[in-house]
Amino acid sequence: MTTTAFPPTDGPGHGPGPGSGPGPGPGAGPEAAERARAALHAVRLEVAKVVVGQDAAVSGLLIALLAKGHILLEGVPGVAKTLLVRALAAALDVETTRVQFTPDLMPGDITGSLIFDAGASQFTFREGPVFTNLLLADEINRTPPKTQSALLEAMEERQVSVDGRPRPLPVPFLVAATQNPVEYEGTYPLPEAQLDRFLVKAVLDVPPRDHEIAVVRRHASGFDPRDLAAAGVRPVASAADLAAGTAAVKGVAVSDEVASYIVDIARATRVSPSLTLGVSPRGATALMATARAWAWLNGRGFVTPDDVKALAHATLAHRLGLRPEAEMEGVSTGSVLAAAVASVPVPR
Repeated sequence: MTTTAFPPTDGPGHGPGPGSGPGPGPGAGPEAAERARAALHAVRLEVAKVVVGQDAAVSGLLIALLAKGHILLEGVPGVAKTLLVRALAAALDVETTRVQFTPDLMPGDITGSLIFDAGASQFTFREGPVFTNLLLADEINRTPPKTQSALLEAMEERQVSVDGRPRPLPVPFLVAATQNPVEYEGTYPLPEAQLDRFLVKAVLDVPPRDHEIAVVRRHASGFDPRDLAAAGVRPVASAADLAAGTAAVKGVAVSDEVASYIVDIARATRVSPSLTLGVSPRGATALMATARAWAWLNGRGFVTPDDVKALAHATLAHRLGLRPEAEMEGVSTGSVLAAAVASVPVPR
C-alpha cells in the first residue's frame, strides 16, 4: 500500500500575496475566511496531539470538509483510522455520530425508520445516526452491499428518503468511512457507484519505526485513546468556520488551462489498456474541487497544475477499475494513474 501524499501546507501565517487571484466567495468576507483558515490549521495541530504521522490523512479530511465531500480511510487494523476521525470531531465544534458497520446492520439502522406510536395511532419517523454533522462509518466494508448503499442518497443528495418523503440532513454533513483492505477476511468490496461518491481516499500504512516508537512512548506515559479530553484535544473550529472556508474555496480561480489539464488527465485514464473503468466527468469535477480546497488552505486564490498533480492520486485512484489480467501482472491503479498524469503536458 502507498500512503496518499500531500505536500506540506504553508501554515496559517501565509495568506494570499499580491496578484494571487480572487478572494473569498460570496458569503465569506476576507476576515472570516482568514479566521477559518487559521482555525482549520489549528485543527491539524489538535489532531496531532493524539495521532502521530498521519498528516496526509488529516489533509484529506480538511479538504473533504471544505469541498463538501466525503472521505474513505483504508488501512489494516490498528493504524489509528478511527482515532483520527474521533480526534477531528473533537477539534470541531459540530455534532458527530459513530456507526460500527457489521454484517447484520440494516439500512434502517443508519437512515432511521417509521415507528408506530400507539398513543397517537400513527407512524412517526425516528431519525437514524446519519442525521449528524460528521458521521464516522467504521469498517464500512464489513456490512453487505444493501446496507452500504443506504448511504448513497445521503452522500450525494444530503438527504434520506423514508416512506417516499425526502428528509434533509444537517449542514455541514461529512461521511468519514474507514475500511480494511479488501483482501482481509469478512470484507465486502464497495460498489463502484459508492466509491465514486467519496471525494478522496487516503491509505494509512503502518507507521515508520520512529513514529511507532513515539506512539508506544505516548501510551507508556499514560495516553488513553478513549479519553481525548485528557489528551488535551479541544474544539478550535466551528460550523461557522467551515461555512466561511467553504464559501472562500468557491472563490478560488481555475484558469481555462488548468481546467483543460484536469479534463485531459481524466480522458487519459479512459484510454488506458490496463483499465476497465476510467475517470468519469464527476471525477474530473472532484479533482477541481479538491485542488481548489488545497490551494485555499495554502493561502492562494488560484489553482496551479502542481495542486492538480498533488491531489490526483487521492481524488482519482479509487475511481479506476483494473482489468483482471493487469491485476494479475501486479499493475496497480496508482501506477496507471501516474502514467496517465505523466502523459498529459503540463500547462505553463
